Amino acid sequence: MQRPLLRRETSSAASHFRLKDHLLKRKKRKKHWTVCPAKFHHFSLHSQPPPDLYLCGSEAMAIPVEEAIAALSTFSLEDEQSDVQGLSVLLSSQRSATISPIEYADVAAYRLSLGEDTKAINQLNTLVQEGKEMASLLYTYRSCVKALPQLPDSMKNSQADLYLETYQVLDLEMSRLREIQRWQASAASKLAADMQRFSRPERLVNGPTITHFWSMLKLLDVLLQLDHLKNAKASIPNDFSWYKRTFTQVSSQWQDTDSMREELDDLQIFLSTRWAILLNLHAEMFRTNTVEDILQVLIVFCVESLELDFALLFPERHTLLRVLPVLVVLATSSEKESESLYRRVKITRLLSIFKNDPVIPAFPDLHLSPAAMLKELSAYFQNFSTQTRLLTLPAPHEIPPRELQDYQRHYLIVNHIGSIRADHDDFCIRFASAMNQMIILKSSDGTDADWSREVKGNMYDMAVEGFQLLSRWTGRVWEQCAWKFSRPCKEIFDANHAATTFFDYEKVVRWNYTTEERRALLELVSYIKSIGLMMQRCDTLVAEALWETIHVEVQDFVQDKLDTMLRTSFRKKKDLSRILSDMRTLSADWMANTSKSAPEMNSMNQDSDETRQNTFFPRPVAPTAAQIHCLQFLICELVSGGNLRKPGGLFGNSGSGISVEDLKQLETFFYKLSFFLHILDYTATIGTLTDLGFLWFREFYLESSRVIQFPIECSLPWMLVDHAIESQEAGLLESVLMPFDIYNDSAQNALTVLKQRFLYDEIEAEVDLSFDLLVQKLNETIFTYYKSCAASELLDKSFVSSTEDGDKYNVKPLRFDVIFKLRRVKVLGRTIDLRRLITQRMNKLFRENMDFLLDYFESGDLCGIVELKTQLEVLELTHQLISKYLELDSYYLMLHEMQENLSLVSYSSRISTQICNEMQNDFLPNFILCNTTQRFVRSLRGTQQSSQRTDISSVKPYFYSGSNELNLAYQSIAGLYRDFFGIPHMIAIVKVLGSRSLPGLLRALLDHISTKITTMVPKVAGLQEALPKVIGLLPFDGGITGCGKFINEILTWEEKSELRTELLHDLKEVGNSLYWISLLDIVLREMDTEQFMQTAPYLGAVPGSDGQVKMAYTGHTPFTILISSAANAVVSNQTAPNPSSFLVMSKQAEAASLLYKSNINSGSVLEYALAFTSAALDKHYNKWSAAPKTGFVDITTSKDFYRVFSGLQFIYLEETAIDPSRKYEALGDSVAWASCTIMYLLGQQQHFELFDFSYQYLNVAEVENVSLSLYSDRPKGSNFSQGYERLLEAMRKARRLNNYVFSILRARCPLEDKVACAIKQSGAPLHRVKFANTVSAFETLPQRAAT
Repeated sequence: MQRPLLRRETSSAASHFRLKDHLLKRKKRKKHWTVCPAKFHHFSLHSQPPPDLYLCGSEAMAIPVEEAIAALSTFSLEDEQSDVQGLSVLLSSQRSATISPIEYADVAAYRLSLGEDTKAINQLNTLVQEGKEMASLLYTYRSCVKALPQLPDSMKNSQADLYLETYQVLDLEMSRLREIQRWQASAASKLAADMQRFSRPERLVNGPTITHFWSMLKLLDVLLQLDHLKNAKASIPNDFSWYKRTFTQVSSQWQDTDSMREELDDLQIFLSTRWAILLNLHAEMFRTNTVEDILQVLIVFCVESLELDFALLFPERHTLLRVLPVLVVLATSSEKESESLYRRVKITRLLSIFKNDPVIPAFPDLHLSPAAMLKELSAYFQNFSTQTRLLTLPAPHEIPPRELQDYQRHYLIVNHIGSIRADHDDFCIRFASAMNQMIILKSSDGTDADWSREVKGNMYDMAVEGFQLLSRWTGRVWEQCAWKFSRPCKEIFDANHAATTFFDYEKVVRWNYTTEERRALLELVSYIKSIGLMMQRCDTLVAEALWETIHVEVQDFVQDKLDTMLRTSFRKKKDLSRILSDMRTLSADWMANTSKSAPEMNSMNQDSDETRQNTFFPRPVAPTAAQIHCLQFLICELVSGGNLRKPGGLFGNSGSGISVEDLKQLETFFYKLSFFLHILDYTATIGTLTDLGFLWFREFYLESSRVIQFPIECSLPWMLVDHAIESQEAGLLESVLMPFDIYNDSAQNALTVLKQRFLYDEIEAEVDLSFDLLVQKLNETIFTYYKSCAASELLDKSFVSSTEDGDKYNVKPLRFDVIFKLRRVKVLGRTIDLRRLITQRMNKLFRENMDFLLDYFESGDLCGIVELKTQLEVLELTHQLISKYLELDSYYLMLHEMQENLSLVSYSSRISTQICNEMQNDFLPNFILCNTTQRFVRSLRGTQQSSQRTDISSVKPYFYSGSNELNLAYQSIAGLYRDFFGIPHMIAIVKVLGSRSLPGLLRALLDHISTKITTMVPKVAGLQEALPKVIGLLPFDGGITGCGKFINEILTWEEKSELRTELLHDLKEVGNSLYWISLLDIVLREMDTEQFMQTAPYLGAVPGSDGQVKMAYTGHTPFTILISSAANAVVSNQTAPNPSSFLVMSKQAEAASLLYKSNINSGSVLEYALAFTSAALDKHYNKWSAAPKTGFVDITTSKDFYRVFSGLQFIYLEETAIDPSRKYEALGDSVAWASCTIMYLLGQQQHFELFDFSYQYLNVAEVENVSLSLYSDRPKGSNFSQGYERLLEAMRKARRLNNYVFSILRARCPLEDKVACAIKQSGAPLHRVKFANTVSAFETLPQRAAT
């Protein structure tokens, strides 16, 4: 058999230089002549090259061939790929050794008068081969009528042309059916004539032999299968009815159609009559004389073979089971001696066989039932209808429930998988041990003959055992499929397909296999393919051992055991002695004998009773098929004496005169002879026993369901692949490619057995889809596993410890190492690099996951940034885990690609753009600040954003955190950060955006502040206009009541309430922006401090006496000094291999030191923001801050900004005192931050603290409270009402908040020496830029260019 070459991958360049270097070292220093490659073909490929033959190189270098071969033998071409597939598909097929390659032409040389027998065998074998082709044609027959076009009413005139075209198409198909009709008649006639030849009372010819028996049974099996297919295929009579109709239409214009009509009527009768082929065979058999003798012999042979498990291969056993009911019906249909069968074979034996196998595989999706066949055939054979015991056998659908459980345990593989697994493991260990002994035997010289024979005999036993295991396992797969087809699923429980109508094929395949049954079937398929591959790989190593062992078995029997029989049991039996002598003559290898010169004479004339054993050398010379055929015939002749009516079976000791011991030896050797042919045909036998292509074919159900093809979910190979992936079992994942060998086998059968190209095309299309789905599901499984591992590792340990069932967050370990190494997956003759496909799909998955996370973040508000950061960290760790095995794209490259941030000049990204949009459109307007908790929360009275966030449960789980349990855990943690914005969110923003996008975000916020300040100018002016020109201090004599009336008379803003509200919201947005920047400043300072603590020892940074950082070294750092000294030492050493790399390392250390030095004195974004805000306020300084006319503080001015805010604050606090939840929930503490910052930068802090209405009101309240405490005997008057406590408390809180804000501003931006920081064009901050205390100095700050 030819096998496809395995493609190995290695580095060709490296191998070339290694080989060249190796050959140069071994080159001999003497003259050699060279042979050009063009003349090398003169030498025979099988001959030894001359000892002085050398190869020509490109440099005219003479290299001895022996040295070149020795050098090549040092290279290993093996890769790390494991065996996860079965045998490769054979490129060509040849006739197997079980059939004589010369059609038994050499049998005549043995003078056994078997000429008629061998001639009949060859004729029957030819008919069997033709019949199999006919059966393939019927099995793959598909209706042509379904493809016929239907003419519309407008083309009724072309009806005659349509009939003619239809007739021509159908006539081609009907001609094939007529050919089948003629062939079955001829085959039935020849089989009947052959049986009649051996059923005569007088024996005119020798035979039939065991080989002849098998040929008869195989032909009868083919006829039975043809009849069964003809009965089952409904499309055949349907097409014939259309053919007959079109013939009637088109034949009206023809002449002399009588013969065609007669032929058509015969074909109609043949197609419409059930069991027409068997009825015709019965008529041919009993036309002249009866054939009960040969039929009974065949029945006895079938029964004994089934009871003794004589058939080594499962196809032989299934053949016996299929033909036995037919033989019984034919044998009992004779009018005379119909009961003689049951005298030779008890009916209980037949009942036991039929009960043990109620379902017999016939075709991939068709089965036979002995009980159903017997019942149906009884209507056509009247004599058989009286066999009530056989006719009462239950059909598969009639089996009672009590017995059904027993059959389930027998047929279902899941009930035997434990013993199968143990047999597999035990056989693999012992087979590997036998192979190791064979390798040791091959490599050793002068080994002991007895040990060598023992090792080779053990190897032969292992091969026989392996064939038996494969035959038993593959037979179980066949029988389970047949059982499933006979017992379709009646109730389908599936929530996703509750209202769906299912095909019959779905009921017998898709819904008929439970999860445990699929697992057991997949495991058994893997065992069959793995053992077949293991045995096939060592075929060349064990071939000689198998031949030699068979030679030893044959020679030991014919030279020793037969010699003993001739001298003892058969000494005085001339006829039997002649048969034994014939056996020795045709099979004894006297050339290997070393003890006798004339063995025939010695064995025949030796009168001594002493047993003398021959000694012979084993030789790898196996017997031919003709020799085995003749030996089996002679043993049958010896045992039965040619009497077909001999009772008791073939080896029953009844009147033959052979001792029990000798009969046992003959029986053992007889059965071994049948095994020899399969052992000799090693490769073909393995191919037959590992062929599982039948699991794909579904021709019968395609026709009954009237569909072109079934969905891939109904395909059994894909069901096994899908189960291996979905089961998440480490052992099954490594067998995920084994079901693709089913596709390979089915494609091989479609081309070489069924010979239908359209079947191969359908298989190829399904394989393409299956492999795409495999890669997709495999990637999802791998991605999910490593995503879950990463999420489990990063999950908060305190969260896990607080849960009761924390173990559910642990990930069950899986192994993908074997799958990652698969570079050569063979599917339908193509070699696919699965590793490369997985890598490509994995890169796509990472990009899709990043896109999902970005979309998920963009669908929510700014509080989801913590969740985004967490998920990106999980995804990054997932990338690191998978990158250990696959060559993935860079994580940050993919992230920048999905953020649309690949350009070197782009400082924006999807995340930064989304943050900017959320800040301006949602965060700043709708969030309020709680200064105590340093958090922003969504205002209940503000504009509510309509959340369009995607539901996690509706997307694939691996896009979030992997498993459902981890998704719920991470969602629970993310829910803790979803209702506020604080320090954790700011840390997430800094880590997600990085230093590249933060400056752009900061500048956008500052521009928003500048825009809002400009927007507030007319609103402030509108409120200023409503204020009186002079505002004095509050009078103390009126108390807090009088002060309240005085303030309300001043603040006449009732008509400007809308303007006042808008101004407060603008101030809130400015305050939100400033506080957001202050949080950013806190986070950046923490990160800078952490980085400084890590780099300070390497840079030589030490604290100075003034508390500032200073450098311990001038011009250098400890890090650069260390690297430079090491580089100088290496360069000065002349033996150093590569000094230039150390010099490069030294330069890189200097560059790194400069980079980290520049980041030591980090600036403050808050200081920069305050400076920027001050510069923006300077443009409106004259409108919001009037210069005093006298040079002293003007206590009566009313146009400054602090006056406006003082009024706003008083009204705001007064409304809050009346309804605490009315205003605070809409504004929060951001208004105070914005107003205090503006007043501080305008230099109005002291004015505000002196003249604020609320502050004066508190002063009045304190004075009035003190006065009341001094005159405690006087009752409280109306000036101190108990309703003012809430207002006073609100004013005190506002004063504390204002004082806190002013203290922060004085610390970060002192007015006596204003400090700001700018941003370079490169994005790096320019720290500690000092400005004089003048307004004009702030105009030098960087401004956005006008667009």
